Amino acid sequence: MLLTATLSPTVSVAADAKATHAEPPKIDVSHVNFYYGAHRVLHDISLQIQPNQVTAFIGPSGCGKSTFLRSLNRMNDIVPGARVEGRVLVDGADIYAPSVDVVALRRKVGMVFQKSNPFPKSIFENVAYGLRINRMTGSKDELRGRVEASLKSAALWDEVKDRLHASALALSGGQQQRLCIARALAIEPEILLMDEPASALDPIATQRIEELIYQLKSRYTIVIVTHNMQQAARVSDTTAFFWLGKLVEYGRTDRIFTAPTEKLTEDYVTGRFG
Repeated sequence: MLLTATLSPTVSVAADAKATHAEPPKIDVSHVNFYYGAHRVLHDISLQIQPNQVTAFIGPSGCGKSTFLRSLNRMNDIVPGARVEGRVLVDGADIYAPSVDVVALRRKVGMVFQKSNPFPKSIFENVAYGLRINRMTGSKDELRGRVEASLKSAALWDEVKDRLHASALALSGGQQQRLCIARALAIEPEILLMDEPASALDPIATQRIEELIYQLKSRYTIVIVTHNMQQAARVSDTTAFFWLGKLVEYGRTDRIFTAPTEKLTEDYVTGRFG
């Protein structure tokens, strides 16, 4: 189905999604364009994400939402020919400034990928890995305590506490994904990026991940990419709709799904295309 649409000169951003809060935004993106070589993938993206909220990026496959997500912690730096224009501020600091320590940035802005990717190590060593390489613990007792706290934060401790030294690869798919979340949380990020973290999981495992996301937002700012609009409606506070590399509309999730400003948004959330 071929769709054409005329978008407003500027993206539709609801007043309730703007920085009307007393505190400044955790992430402030201004006029970001992204290129793979000569190919422009993102077109003039601007939005602000408030702390301790869940923001969902929705849109059809290939619309740029995962590319944009990865631009928030410079994960795209590893792609040959990738280039970013514009500004991405995290806590007011430009993450693309020449002086930025990318390793430190990725400690602050953690990432959970679509496909769970546990290391071929024990459950314990998967979570301890980042703590060890970043030298974030001073003793074995502190390391054990941090691993336990991270597994508890990922709602996995009770299921694995008696087999911490078993292979992580023996866990179920849902458990592996929560282990990867625990691994990301262990190094104490402030922001957690999640690229379709439940897309490969069964409904019960998906529900556990969604419940976990809801619990974590009291301590973290969470940005999630999802193809599942019901999931976006369930877990997110704000939603951004992407189409053909453009940010079409951004606002509170309840408004995006019940009273969107743009006709294209309405067509997508009501299932007329996608």
